[in-house]
Amino acid sequence: LHTGGTRCNVTNRRSPEEIVKHIPGNGRFLYSAFSQFDNQDIIQFFESRGVRLKEEDHGRMFPVTDSAKTILETFIQEIKKLGVQVRTNVKVKTIRVNEGAVRVVELDNGEQLQADAVILATGGKSYPKTGSTGDGYGIARVAGHTITPLFATEVPLTSSEEFIQKGELRALSLRNVALSVLNGKGKAVVTHQMDMIFTHFGISGPAVLRCSSFVHQVQEKEKKKEVVMSLNALPDLSASELDAKLKGFVEEAPLKSIKNHLKTLLPERYIEFLLAKVGIDDQTAVSRLTEANWAQIKEALTNFRFTVNGSLPIEKGFVTGGGVHLKEVNPKTLQSKLTQGLYFCGELLD
Repeated sequence: LHTGGTRCNVTNRRSPEEIVKHIPGNGRFLYSAFSQFDNQDIIQFFESRGVRLKEEDHGRMFPVTDSAKTILETFIQEIKKLGVQVRTNVKVKTIRVNEGAVRVVELDNGEQLQADAVILATGGKSYPKTGSTGDGYGIARVAGHTITPLFATEVPLTSSEEFIQKGELRALSLRNVALSVLNGKGKAVVTHQMDMIFTHFGISGPAVLRCSSFVHQVQEKEKKKEVVMSLNALPDLSASELDAKLKGFVEEAPLKSIKNHLKTLLPERYIEFLLAKVGIDDQTAVSRLTEANWAQIKEALTNFRFTVNGSLPIEKGFVTGGGVHLKEVNPKTLQSKLTQGLYFCGELLD
């Protein structure tokens, strides 16, 4: 309900294959679940109950009302129709397992609820103000489950780069950039084309949040703290289109400074920063720039590289990585392989 600025990003219209591709690590685990109930089924579920959805950028689906309340009310109506009893202001303390099966849910007030099946849908450890404080991991351990190391995903990234520490670009937003996470060989592991912002600690914004889990993946795989990012500030221009644009600067106004030309494309602060980085005076007339200068400018605009070294704490993230080990869960039913009648869903899983 909180996603999409509390508008509720219900699902995504992309193909299951495309969705899985953007889940780092264990996305393939979802294929069995998707074969039974996928994103198209989610869309149908809501539309058959009178909730119209709309598609926005990157396949994201929202209610046409732009309000998460629409989705919440639909769920409330559905559980009433199904006769589901909802208990509020109670806390689950633990579960009781007997002879390999879950039997009892114990509340912190001492009350014991008999159960043939229990679904753990507690969420992860991130975003604790929503009530998601990591309690589900302890309950899973009671049933003998392994919890893989937890880490923040969908989270702002930190950097020890000098320009970050000095705040040279602090609070500068860039629209529709392509941000890539590079592995040790300099190859892009993932690229997300969205907005971003430079902060006093590093970088944030939609593109950064999408890249964050892949940064953690590279750190773990390559056993290193610093991960290289590549920023293309003009991803909608091909190399030849950018060449033509820069050549046009010289033809249109040869005596105009390179800064004044480039600030028609990008924020002036970012232009000043990039030109200083490559050692070009931003007041230089474009007619005086050499071929080598133009090559430096193109590289800076489309492949500005810098390092990040981690993320904000897990409590600051929107999603938790890690969780109940997938080898201990049946992918077709999401039932525990260790305890009969115990099921998992959502962020609790790794």
